[in-house]
Amino acid sequence: MFKHVLGILSIGFVLFLAGCGNNPETEIYNHLEAAVQLEDDFQKQQDEITKLEQEEQELYKEIIELGIEEMEQIQELINKAIASIEERSVNIQSEKKSLDASREEFVKSEALIEEIKDEEVKGKAVSMYEAMIKRFEAYETLHKTYNESLTLEKELYEKFLKDDLEEEELQAHIEKVNLKYQEVIKANETFNDYTSKYNELKKNFYEAAEINVTYIENN
Repeated sequence: MFKHVLGILSIGFVLFLAGCGNNPETEIYNHLEAAVQLEDDFQKQQDEITKLEQEEQELYKEIIELGIEEMEQIQELINKAIASIEERSVNIQSEKKSLDASREEFVKSEALIEEIKDEEVKGKAVSMYEAMIKRFEAYETLHKTYNESLTLEKELYEKFLKDDLEEEELQAHIEKVNLKYQEVIKANETFNDYTSKYNELKKNFYEAAEINVTYIENN
């Protein structure tokens, strides 16, 4: 059976230590780190989603271990599992709002990149920018796929309540859930890859632009 704890990576947060004057590089820094802060709720939602996923997995195990004669208890567990799915759906929407706000802030740096005079620094800024845009696009895919998985999970629990449910139908739906789970894993890995790439490219940009920062570990 399924279980997809996302394990999403977050973008790193840094502190600005020394002023570089009023230049495009400094303004870009301001937008980049403001975008990081706007993802704070994104990380909080991830923590809650992970907790709910683990709780639902335990509910699923209990359900499949019960016999048909214990339908009243099964019904109670299924209701809890569906409530958990619906709660995760709310968390996912809050998570997306956080990412959307981050993207809106981040893209403000695009015009400023064109103002950078040093071509080497500009090149690093462009690479960093492109990686982050691909990260946001990867999240859109992950968000869509994860929502589809929630729908399939809810349908699965509802099937358990059917009086005329045949084992073949149940197994076919479990297979659908598992296939969608694999899509979630792949989308999650792509998102994490772009997150790691962006974090590294951002460091490269800051170093090339001689922006003095200190990095704060973010797990």
